[in-house]
Amino acid sequence: MSHKDDQRHGGAPGNRLGDIALPLGIVALLGSFIPVLGDFVAAPLGLLALVLGALGVWKNERGLATNFGPSLIGATLGALALLIVLLLFAVTH
Repeated sequence: MSHKDDQRHGGAPGNRLGDIALPLGIVALLGSFIPVLGDFVAAPLGLLALVLGALGVWKNERGLATNFGPSLIGATLGALALLIVLLLFAVTH
């Protein structure tokens, strides 16, 4: 029995990864503009958002989840936060 059959019979899709990646990406992006906070908080949160968002997109492509948008946005915001942290680190050090 496929996962799509499970959804028709009341099984919930696995949207948890994308739902977690989006707020992590938002917090990481906001924290990335603060130099010290970015080094210790935004970088790990951005990396986590990137990984969880990518896993969420992967699950969506296989039909195991239904939240492609939040997963993709979370991964994108995480990557952007990491880029900003790296740029600020390069400029300030």
